[in-house]
Amino acid sequence: MGEANRSELSGRISELGALRHTPAGLPAIEFRVRHDSETTEAGATRQVHAEVDAIAFDTQARLVAGMAPGSKVRIEGFLCARSKRSRKLVLHVTNIEFIEGV
Repeated sequence: MGEANRSELSGRISELGALRHTPAGLPAIEFRVRHDSETTEAGATRQVHAEVDAIAFDTQARLVAGMAPGSKVRIEGFLCARSKRSRKLVLHVTNIEFIEGV
């Protein structure tokens, strides 16, 4: 059985890069999602604030490229190192949902 690597996050697009194409010709876009919420941890209420770097390819990249910073989203994907030289994690988006009216 393989190791689990699945993440889900909701928030607002806080930064949006330009749509580009990979050497293989796939559309790609890098962006950042800002998450703010409240949860309970060890019996106490805790404020949660985080910004997560993300990248989307192909259809998902085209969807993100049409959005503006501040758009509310729910994203799903997996975590991967940014590159062979950088171990910084990036969320590779496999599904994105835009949440309207918020």
